[in-house]
Amino acid sequence: MPGLIECVPNFSEGRRGEVVEEIVRAIGQIEGVTVLDHTRDETHNRSVVTFAGSAAQVVRAATAAVGRALELIDMEQHRGAHPRIGAVDVIPFVPLGDTRIEECVDLARRFGEQIASRFELPVYLYGEAALRPERKRLADVRRGQYEAIRDEIGTNPKRAPDFGPLRVHTRGGAVAVGARKPLIAFNMNLRTDELATAIKIATAIRESSGGMPAVQAMGVLLENPGMPPMAQVSTNLVDWERTGIAAVVNEVRRLAREAGTEIDHCELIGLAPTGALLDVTADALGLTDFSADQALELRLARDR
Repeated sequence: MPGLIECVPNFSEGRRGEVVEEIVRAIGQIEGVTVLDHTRDETHNRSVVTFAGSAAQVVRAATAAVGRALELIDMEQHRGAHPRIGAVDVIPFVPLGDTRIEECVDLARRFGEQIASRFELPVYLYGEAALRPERKRLADVRRGQYEAIRDEIGTNPKRAPDFGPLRVHTRGGAVAVGARKPLIAFNMNLRTDELATAIKIATAIRESSGGMPAVQAMGVLLENPGMPPMAQVSTNLVDWERTGIAAVVNEVRRLAREAGTEIDHCELIGLAPTGALLDVTADALGLTDFSADQALELRLARDR
């Protein structure tokens, strides 16, 4: 898959399905782009769209998505459980196949500069594309969320964007643009409505608090209409080869039991690498010396 790039923008809208569909339609209309997946979450009030194509195709689709989101989403009206800084909260470029991460870094920087100029939108570079070391972690870029950036962007030099004006977009706020490896968004919903329990578990497992390597986590209370409240441990696994899904689930299960509860069910948000899912299978079945070649379709595809 030479020259193939994945883009996974996150939008600050998960309650109005018609808005999300409009954004997905704008992406899908770009010739050569394949929309692989899209999900929306009402509690987080957030949607994730995954698409892929060549660098030029992905840039056109991402630009179309930004333009549509700025028309349809007003950050002054937005409320949700997930941290965010703008209508398009984050736009990561991910290398697929033979594409190198350096290509995605260059693409992210050029794209960030382009949309900042075109839409008068403040752009913060993060991940491998960061120009400032303190902005490599997305959580640091988003500290204080939209409201903090809105109030400080014009007066606090630490809040100055990498590209764009020293003021938030009138409707769309700001955006983080970056390059990264494939990330797995994975949530574990607990059989309790105690938010403090989810926060305690999230703190224990996330790397920034001394927990598991390459794991980001937060505790959230899910309050969906017609359903009882449920505490959630929401995670991003930024390098599944260092810490995989099975390891995280096993540790959260252990910590939940210590707190007197259990995992009720789990959610995979968007897509995950095949290797990460095979790793879960091997762990669940206690397989030793397991290889991806033992998956029939993968073995056949390798020889084609």
